[in-house]
Amino acid sequence: MSVTALHTAATGLSALNTALEVTANNLANVNTNGFKASRVNFQDLLYIDRGQAGVAGLDDVRRPIGTQVGLGVRVTGTQLSFREGSPIQTDRELDLTIDGLGFFQVEVQDDLGERGIAYTRAGNFTLNSEGQLVLASDRGRVLTPVIDIPPDAITLTVTADGTVFVSLPGVAQPQEQGQIQLATFVNPSGLKQVGETLFVETEASGVPVVGEPGQDNFGQILQGFVEGSNVDPTSELIELIRAQRAFEINSNTIRAADETLRTISTTLRR
Repeated sequence: MSVTALHTAATGLSALNTALEVTANNLANVNTNGFKASRVNFQDLLYIDRGQAGVAGLDDVRRPIGTQVGLGVRVTGTQLSFREGSPIQTDRELDLTIDGLGFFQVEVQDDLGERGIAYTRAGNFTLNSEGQLVLASDRGRVLTPVIDIPPDAITLTVTADGTVFVSLPGVAQPQEQGQIQLATFVNPSGLKQVGETLFVETEASGVPVVGEPGQDNFGQILQGFVEGSNVDPTSELIELIRAQRAFEINSNTIRAADETLRTISTTLRR
């Protein structure tokens, strides 16, 4: 019936609205360091059986096919893409990027992340008033394990294995100040986004595995670079156009169902 078509098309509009929102967020963050794009996954809904396959009909001939009418679509979730963004050279000694797998760990409030830790691929660091390495953001999230930089440090060097050295006045050899630790997850797509390009652990992601950069499957640290957003503007614009056209088609379906119902209503009044 036309009522079924009306409700089915409505589910399509609702699902496509979510897709448009996700695409808009991806495009809005095309220049956000460490940002990871999301995609929307769809799933068809229940079906009405108007004729089952294999049922015996006339002359005991069994139907080779059935008659099923679907009831629409719904969004099953948004899936993160952890494809590496392009490294952007800045030549700033506090800008770091991970070449390979892993996340930087930063301190957050306990109600935001498990054990008060969140994870990020953004490596645009700076120093706070206490000389600690922190994200260059409005909240200044502190890198953990905490690395303190002396106020009289002349230069700062971060090696591929995450070891931080500083040069001090009157000291010939660079002094080690600590080592950056990275974290990986069995299922990074299960991480929860909480803003500020931060992710927090969930039951779906599994517990973090922490280790040294360059060891096992952990990536290496590159100094003087930041990881750009992994959003592909061309692909996102194509998805935007596809969603717009699908939205128009579902809108036309609603109009067609409405016209059919109007015709039926007019006929019944006569």
